[in-house]
Amino acid sequence: MSQVAGFAKRGIKLLSGLWLTVVGGVFLVISLVLMLADVASPVDPAWVTVIICGLPLLYTAVYKLACKKGMSRISSSLLISLAMIAAIAIGELFAAGEVAFIMAVGEILEDKTVARARKGLGRLISLTPEQGRRVVDGREEMVAIELVAQGDVLRVLPGEAIPVDGQILVGNTSVDQSIITGESLPVDKSPGDEVFCGTINRFGSLDIRATKVGADSSLQKLIRLVQDAEKNKAPMQRTVDVWASWLVPIALLIAVVTFFVTADIIRGVTVLVVFCPCALVLATPTSIMAAIGQAAKHGVIIKSGEALERMGKVDLVAFDKTGTLTQGTLVISDVVCFSAAVSRERLLQLVASAEAYSEHPLGKAVVAHARLEGLALLPAVDFLMVPGKGISAVVEGRRLLCGSSAYLDEKGVVFSADAVEATEQLRSQGKALLLVCKLDDTGQGSCLGLVALSDTLRDSAKDMVAELATARTGTVLLTGDNRQTADYFADQVGITNIYAELLPAQKVERIQEYQDAGHHICMIGDGVNDAPALKAAYVGVAMGSMGSDIAVEAADIALTGDELVKIPYLKRLSNATLRLIKLNISLAMGINFVAIILSVLAVLNPVTGALVHNVGSVLVVLNAALLYDRKYL
Repeated sequence: MSQVAGFAKRGIKLLSGLWLTVVGGVFLVISLVLMLADVASPVDPAWVTVIICGLPLLYTAVYKLACKKGMSRISSSLLISLAMIAAIAIGELFAAGEVAFIMAVGEILEDKTVARARKGLGRLISLTPEQGRRVVDGREEMVAIELVAQGDVLRVLPGEAIPVDGQILVGNTSVDQSIITGESLPVDKSPGDEVFCGTINRFGSLDIRATKVGADSSLQKLIRLVQDAEKNKAPMQRTVDVWASWLVPIALLIAVVTFFVTADIIRGVTVLVVFCPCALVLATPTSIMAAIGQAAKHGVIIKSGEALERMGKVDLVAFDKTGTLTQGTLVISDVVCFSAAVSRERLLQLVASAEAYSEHPLGKAVVAHARLEGLALLPAVDFLMVPGKGISAVVEGRRLLCGSSAYLDEKGVVFSADAVEATEQLRSQGKALLLVCKLDDTGQGSCLGLVALSDTLRDSAKDMVAELATARTGTVLLTGDNRQTADYFADQVGITNIYAELLPAQKVERIQEYQDAGHHICMIGDGVNDAPALKAAYVGVAMGSMGSDIAVEAADIALTGDELVKIPYLKRLSNATLRLIKLNISLAMGINFVAIILSVLAVLNPVTGALVHNVGSVLVVLNAALLYDRKYL
């Protein structure tokens, strides 16, 4: 029995293909020519069209009647099948073939639209490497990517795709990682840097250690998001499906009433032909998939049609700070000297030398910056780290203390008025400070200067907030950072509603308060601590390339290039998609309404009625297809 069912499915799939549908169209044209020339034929060529294009519709209608439950059993394919059978019964074989053929054309157009819309997403899947060059005991071996384990060392030659997420051990190169981050230019990479699966090694040979393999890799994560986007249905689409189920019995009722009132079976059959809700059913899915496909072209992965629809209703956007409004990496912003005997370069050299053995992020940032400026690190001995306070080390025979003001206070360091003023000013800007003190032979310390470090604001953050304001969309900052830092960065971008020093649960509480007040809030974040807020918000958007796996999984939308300019773009795309869906539904309903009246008045017959109705379906699909190439960014 299962073999018969499988054979039937394969046969239906074959009949639904493009080339056989074209064959059906050719025979339909032959039938039309014979009909117009009034030439009799032993067998009407339209029978071929009915068989090729009509059997798949009939199969779908019977399958849903037998296997579905409730109103979902009644489908548009059922009404088409009834119209086709009724047309055959009254001798309108050409009309039956035309109904089936144009419906088949509409379905092919929908498939082409969906396939075109998925083109940007499909590139992710096609770029998945199948093999990797594993290095074992100095020897290379080509292995299937499924056999690569975390910790394996892989060699990637120039021009090859990087097979897994990893960290560079040996080699310098430039990597084209546009497929992951959306960056248009190759990114320079050196030992210690991370690389992503599916990106292209442009120049030098690399040895990398695999850190994320298989389903955990960046590329596979994006592919899973693609699959989620294809599985989920938008609420408006479900509503249209319900409408289609109810329209079928209404169509049958009007057709029966028309027949009994006019005593004209042709009018009743024509009503069945024009009443089919094909255009109505096609209106939403084609628009949604076209919009998801366009977003993918611009580095935005929308996980469901529901998320796209909701984005259009958002009136308030909440931002995390670190890694969202800012780059999420500390850089040296100020080097201030309090002693005329010490230059900026000398101070930076001393601090970097003392911090060379530190594991603290501030110390690492200072060392990296000194090396970037070409400063030679001096030998440091007797290194000591005091957790939460600072470090001490002997450099050039003198002990240096580097840390917070509280740490230096403990050591009896006296600060000058200039030092106090500079410290307070930089701290008010939300910057992290490393104060530097040198002890003399008696153990007394004098403050040489300070190094200030700060996160850097994203270039597009201020313009993005201004653009949202223009679109009458409010903004709020929800961050775990201290109040001074939050106020400083919020002021830089123009956000006036600020909540600082929040725990993850408190972010959720703030979001819930806004939503209870009637707002539709979009939360944008990147870290593990943002995941609960992303889930709680009306729409959650994760910074995909920098964000944690948990944040990306919790969100409805991921920005693979971390470009905040995509937020206003998402609003415009969502609004345009909703407008298009409503336009397509109105178009479909309007065409059906006019065609029904014309059918009852006998202006349309089954042949012309089928043409008018199915032209509406084709227009809806083509209208949705245009969304893919429109400019919203």
